[in-house]
Amino acid sequence: MGNDMHLSTDPTDPQKQEIYALWDQMADFSVGDADAALTHLMSALRTMLSARNVLWGVVVRLPSPKRADPLLGWRPRLVRVLDPIPAVAASVQKQYDTLWSDHVDLSQILSMSGDEPFRVRLLFETLPPEWFDGEHYRRHYLDVGFADSISVRVALNQDVRIRFFVFRDAQAPRFSAQDGQRLGLVMRGLRWFHRQQLLSHGLLIANAPLTPAERRVLLALLDGHMEKEIAQRLDQSPNTTHFHVKSIYGKFGVRNRSTLAALWLGKLQ
Repeated sequence: MGNDMHLSTDPTDPQKQEIYALWDQMADFSVGDADAALTHLMSALRTMLSARNVLWGVVVRLPSPKRADPLLGWRPRLVRVLDPIPAVAASVQKQYDTLWSDHVDLSQILSMSGDEPFRVRLLFETLPPEWFDGEHYRRHYLDVGFADSISVRVALNQDVRIRFFVFRDAQAPRFSAQDGQRLGLVMRGLRWFHRQQLLSHGLLIANAPLTPAERRVLLALLDGHMEKEIAQRLDQSPNTTHFHVKSIYGKFGVRNRSTLAALWLGKLQ
């Protein structure tokens, strides 16, 4: 990744201290505050890397991909943007839709390629020079105020990956190898957090993804609230809450709250 200076190995280095502080902040969030924790992480990365915006996503491998699938069976399952202004949101939706079509871009193919469990890539080191004269770069970068990005991929198992993209605008310098190393170090220390995020959406272990209503109930359960309290907090009837709790237990293959909570402490599947 270029000839830029490597991160210092001195644990008292200010950049290292900033990363350690972020790890501590992430550990202070309760399991039930998964959404707030993700927002905090994305905001911290934007500040740390002098970025314009941050995208978090989850891709999963289809059980039976087409034989000639350029994306090797990988497709997006969840996407979240830190600052989803209309132009950015429309661009993200367009790219999401394209990934389910037969008209995928070279950048998307390269993004999904390879079996490395952990990978950091700088945009200008990944794509050929002619790509930056093409429609995809114009439409999904320049037209929405971006000029450069770093991507990081974290495999949680052979079929599920976390993706982060950090974007800069044209007024900022290009991302350096050292920027990539900083982002990579942050992500390597947060694999436990990525696991919790996926579990909270019913991925990794559950036999089916959670509905939005089930996820709200799940997060409240993990925060220690009783069903009656959850019903009041979510402004729903106790019967509706109980129905969601039973559905959650069924999807995770557990019988009670303590066994459900134990999944958050278990090993990756």
